[in-house]
Amino acid sequence: MIAIDWGTSSLRGARLDAHGRVLEEKQTPLGILNVPAGEFPAVFQTHFGDWWQQEKLCLMSGMVGSQQGWQVAPYCPCPAGWDDLAAALHWIKPGRLAIVPGLSCNTHHGAHTWSTPPDVMRGEEVQVLGALLTLGLQDATLVLPGTHSKWVTVRDRRIQHFSTYMTGEFYQLLRHHSLLARTLPQTEGDPDSEAFEQGVSRALAGGGLLHNAFGTRTLALFECVPATRLTDYLSGLVIGEEVRQQAATVEGPLWIIGANSLTSRYQQALSLAGLPARVAPGQASWQALWHLYKSL
Repeated sequence: MIAIDWGTSSLRGARLDAHGRVLEEKQTPLGILNVPAGEFPAVFQTHFGDWWQQEKLCLMSGMVGSQQGWQVAPYCPCPAGWDDLAAALHWIKPGRLAIVPGLSCNTHHGAHTWSTPPDVMRGEEVQVLGALLTLGLQDATLVLPGTHSKWVTVRDRRIQHFSTYMTGEFYQLLRHHSLLARTLPQTEGDPDSEAFEQGVSRALAGGGLLHNAFGTRTLALFECVPATRLTDYLSGLVIGEEVRQQAATVEGPLWIIGANSLTSRYQQALSLAGLPARVAPGQASWQALWHLYKSL
């Protein structure tokens, strides 16, 4: 089969054998935002046409099923597991090419409220279920750091609930497009673990990000901290605030899924909050898509 992860900024694919082992892989920067409207079939054919001639089925996950993607794959409401995703596959070519639906929670059967706005994910559900499959877990809390971080609660291999934090995006906005940008160095230096921990500790102590972020400027203004250390301090503030808000909700073993640079920072921040976490193995998406394929 062909397994594809088509996200906002990149397109990845793998050809898997009958046992789910990777035979070949491809990657291109042609994420959905770089594909003109109506050109998704052509991009698919250009990059995976040779595999398409050899394989019977292709499953795609990620933002390819969003309003800016190939076709809209309606969200599947939580709680949801393997059977729910398989039943809600959005078929572009019946029996051959399908998009895995994203998940939604807090939808209240269509009656959205101001107090609990809906939350959504596309692509992360495949990473989460694939990681559980690889790890052999039934229950866990999983953190997926990124531009929009996800905290996911799983029970009996069903995603019960999740929360999204715009942590990475807020860091970039503060780092490059706020008053703080004039204080911070233009380029990123080597990671400063101590400065990062100081930021996390400040966030965990309370006060809120809106207040604590201003302290980044005054630390430099009064020469309390060298300006070169402030980017890591700011990173610690935003990640620490996310951890502070979620710390009380963690149930069961805690796992992190993501790139090494982010997982190490989240592990460090969670440890400071008294929440030991382990890093899940990568490439879980391919195993998840193969498992879905075998369930059809």
